[in-house]
Amino acid sequence: MPTTTELRQVVPPSQPHTRRIRELLVNQQTILFLVLVAMITVFTVLDPIFFSVGVFGNILLDWAPIILIAVAQLFVVISGGIDLSVGATLGFSGVIAAYAMQALTATGVNDALTITLGIVVAVATGSFVGYINALLINRAKLVPFIATLATLGAAGGMSIVLTGGAPIGNGPANAIALSVPWLGPLSWPGIVVVVIVIIAGLYLHKSRFGRYTYAIGSNSFAALAAGINVKLHLTRVYVLSGFLSGLAGMFLYLRLGSGAPTSGAGNELVAIAAVVIGGAALAGGVGRMSGVVIGSLILAVVPSGLIIIGVQPNWKQVVIAFLIAAAVSLQALRTSTSRRTK
Repeated sequence: MPTTTELRQVVPPSQPHTRRIRELLVNQQTILFLVLVAMITVFTVLDPIFFSVGVFGNILLDWAPIILIAVAQLFVVISGGIDLSVGATLGFSGVIAAYAMQALTATGVNDALTITLGIVVAVATGSFVGYINALLINRAKLVPFIATLATLGAAGGMSIVLTGGAPIGNGPANAIALSVPWLGPLSWPGIVVVVIVIIAGLYLHKSRFGRYTYAIGSNSFAALAAGINVKLHLTRVYVLSGFLSGLAGMFLYLRLGSGAPTSGAGNELVAIAAVVIGGAALAGGVGRMSGVVIGSLILAVVPSGLIIIGVQPNWKQVVIAFLIAAAVSLQALRTSTSRRTK
């Protein structure tokens, strides 16, 4: 019978560099980055105009509100919840801010102060909706899906009621000018969004707030036993989600020059898609900011690329559906692989 030493000689240990290469190849963020590069390459080959500053500027303008609500969704999903109201909150916040800026402009307030106060109103409105979500979850004991579905309907309905379905304009005349790219493809609001995403990433991965969020999403009972105030933390998470959604509503106002009640319609699905494609698990406790950034970039590249090469933009939904299925399948593969290696 062979000894343990002889068996070790017959079966050589796994090489560390081979294991690292294997892990890199199944890493979802690596695959996402390669998919993004492949998409840009294909669209550029089919129409070279795609690889231009103007097109990239337009893509970044599309990406900014997507990444804001995707970051909002990421915090909620990691905590073990879901926020179906981010799109409706985006539209509702934009409408309320538009009315506030319309009134300020009519009274002669200068554009800079009007836009600043508009931002305050937008994020305050979004934060309020997020707080309502937290109350429904913590006090009324509704599951996050039902609670945020209720606020989705309420915020979306109020937007239509307040506006009659028409966009609200007559605000600061220079609002749209802020969204004009001036640093390559970047505009001032775009630069602010990039900074916010970086801060949010550091907050998620390096702060106690982020550690608590992961802990609650992984096991809320264990987190409670460890001394974490779960209800208070979830309140902060949903308020943060509303805050970022309100900021996204203000960004769209600056791009369009008006607050459209339907501007956020369906964007909750885009946010969830960006989070899932980016590698976050809907069961909670798993997710990284870098993955969501790349996932949301892919979602912004797809419609622009399809339009430029002459394909109906409705195919965007088909591409997104394929990416979601592939991302979930990859998560299952990674889970299966990690179990086999343990």
